[in-house]
Amino acid sequence: MKMDTADGLIPAGIMPASWKPVIEPVSADKIATGDFTPEKHIQYEPPSKVHTMKDLNLPENTGISPIAVSEPFRLFSTGAIHRMRAEVLSKDVWDNCQYSSNLAQCQLRGFAAKYAPFVYDTWKHPETLAIISKIAGVELVTEMDFEIAHINISVKSDKQREEEVQAFVEKKAFDEDEGIAGCPWEDNKPIVDWHTDSYPFVCVTMLSDCTSMIGGETALKTGNGEIVKVRGPQMGCAVVLQGRYIEHQALRALGTTERITMVTSFRPRCPNLPDDTVLTTVRPISNLSELYSQYSEYRLEILEERVRAQLRGFRENKRDGKKINVKAMKDFIARQEDFLAHMNREMIEEELVTMGSIDDSHLLTAKDDEVKKKRKRVA
Repeated sequence: MKMDTADGLIPAGIMPASWKPVIEPVSADKIATGDFTPEKHIQYEPPSKVHTMKDLNLPENTGISPIAVSEPFRLFSTGAIHRMRAEVLSKDVWDNCQYSSNLAQCQLRGFAAKYAPFVYDTWKHPETLAIISKIAGVELVTEMDFEIAHINISVKSDKQREEEVQAFVEKKAFDEDEGIAGCPWEDNKPIVDWHTDSYPFVCVTMLSDCTSMIGGETALKTGNGEIVKVRGPQMGCAVVLQGRYIEHQALRALGTTERITMVTSFRPRCPNLPDDTVLTTVRPISNLSELYSQYSEYRLEILEERVRAQLRGFRENKRDGKKINVKAMKDFIARQEDFLAHMNREMIEEELVTMGSIDDSHLLTAKDDEVKKKRKRVA
């Protein structure tokens, strides 16, 4: 099966049997080589609007920034997307980095540091980080190497695409004739079900051609229980979301044979800001040795920076002949105890983790019976 797009496609013969049809690859001469270069590969155009937590009726003191979500914005050139696709959809990545869960059927994770140098350098570059940080309203760094990046994939045949579009058109016409209002037909089967992210901020980048796509939005739950939608980005465009603190889902896309998104996670650069990272939604779809190692390293680095800063202040006060502020010191110690206790809770022994099974503990609101029923779908 051939796609109508020119971007790099999934190499033939490497997708698992459960993922048919196989998409034929683009010819190698259409994919450039070379290192990531901001001047060449970034084509940033600011988002038309950035929505705040207040706009979504969420507490303004929730999270690490007042920013909730951006509208889609242009971030990368077509050439950059071709390079990302070539790396992401390589045989090495498919053979070694593929996961599935009850939330999403096909995901690629933990590949960039070893198999995708262009993707890795893109998200580590200071200019990329500066753009994401500006939109998020807080200085960010990538969460950890294992989360550069998480790929969600939905693939269908031309026949499936045509049948879905026809069913959508018929359903829409019927609803209009009957005066029925409600959720669109495609909302009933999201690509990724309701969840909160494990990490403070994410940047969702579209790697597919969405020219003929129907749907594909991100649905968000507001503080008063309403559902709002942010339209899906086009190829090379992205959305920034403070996903740790907002329940959301990726709605199904019609009119296209694939929807491939790259989700890159971020945390605050400043060690004194809260790090509310949890591993709930990523623990069952990760190489736990790598995940726990990188999680431990960056958390201990945060703790080290906090202790060193506290020690500097303590020594300065001592040189100045000031008495120790016992209450302040005890408050500092208590906060670090909480920090370590949180870290300890997240690092569940490997033998107690059920791979592919993500429970509802990450959700912020009670789930109704219909959503609970959907959660039981077998991946």
